[in-house]
Amino acid sequence: MPNPTRAFLLGPLLKGVSRSFYLTLNVLPAGMRDPIGLAYLLARAADTIADTSIVPPAERLSLLLSLRAAVNGASDEGAQLQRVAAQVAAQQTQSDERVLLESLEPALAILPQLSDDDRRAVREIVTTLTQGMEFDLRTFPDEQSGDIVALREWEELDRYTYMVAGCVGEFWTKMTYAHQPGTLREAPDVMIERGVRFGKALQMTNVLRDCSKDLRIGRCYLPSTLLERHHLAPRDLLEPGASLRAQPLMHELLGKTLDNYRAAVDYTLAIPARAVRLRLACVWPILIGLETLELLVANPAWLEPGRASKIKRGDVYRILALSIPAVMSNTLLRSWMQRLIARVDVQRRA
Repeated sequence: MPNPTRAFLLGPLLKGVSRSFYLTLNVLPAGMRDPIGLAYLLARAADTIADTSIVPPAERLSLLLSLRAAVNGASDEGAQLQRVAAQVAAQQTQSDERVLLESLEPALAILPQLSDDDRRAVREIVTTLTQGMEFDLRTFPDEQSGDIVALREWEELDRYTYMVAGCVGEFWTKMTYAHQPGTLREAPDVMIERGVRFGKALQMTNVLRDCSKDLRIGRCYLPSTLLERHHLAPRDLLEPGASLRAQPLMHELLGKTLDNYRAAVDYTLAIPARAVRLRLACVWPILIGLETLELLVANPAWLEPGRASKIKRGDVYRILALSIPAVMSNTLLRSWMQRLIARVDVQRRA
């Protein structure tokens, strides 16, 4: 007999909180949807906790660690989840986020219904993602403090992009091998490495696109060693004219990001053409990400408030429509994605 609570959590609620990711999730083969959907719900709940600035950072960290413990089977999870709902859910202005936090207990009840391997994989990915959120809360100041803290080295940023996105590519790849055996003909270690780089490419796109917004809550993901090489300090990025002064650094980071997108293209084209759903689930974020970078590299005010480089909804629909007839052709897909990479690369080198 169908479980209506599970159907609601992995259906309407997931759609309400996942926005564009739901398009990708909905096109996945059936066996992959539940573990990936549940992992997304739990990670989104954790992210909502970590980002609720009205709650002091120390309290958010405590709640985040409680949720992680509950995901990993802590025996007192009921009390922990009630605490999360009471302290954070009431602060949400978006009704879907509030419902999600209030639904953590039934969401966690889905975990025992998964296979042992899927349950272990979901726990691993949520643990790693929450470690990335923990890193944010421990590294950066209170959003209301007026202070700015920058990461120090490129390696620190690279590790961060693994914790919040590269690990998703790893998880996704393991789910594919588990639920679609024989689909991926490349060796697992090759595909996992490409999957990690795929996730890092998408997260670096977010870091560069959202830089202005993050700076204004005290978070500078652009490493200070790179800023210093370009004669910049984190607070300089808030000044008039900062977009042009910091453009060479942005272009440098774009080069690293494009290298990861090339791995994402290889990942996608290693999926057989007959696996249309899996291909589309990879093609869409690549194309949306690359078009975002194309806007970014042409944006002379990329660090100014309200001038973020975001593609329009109509462009998303165009990508969806054009990708469906192209998805089974390696030639068309490679040409399309490489053309976008080349356009960004030419502009950043100009």
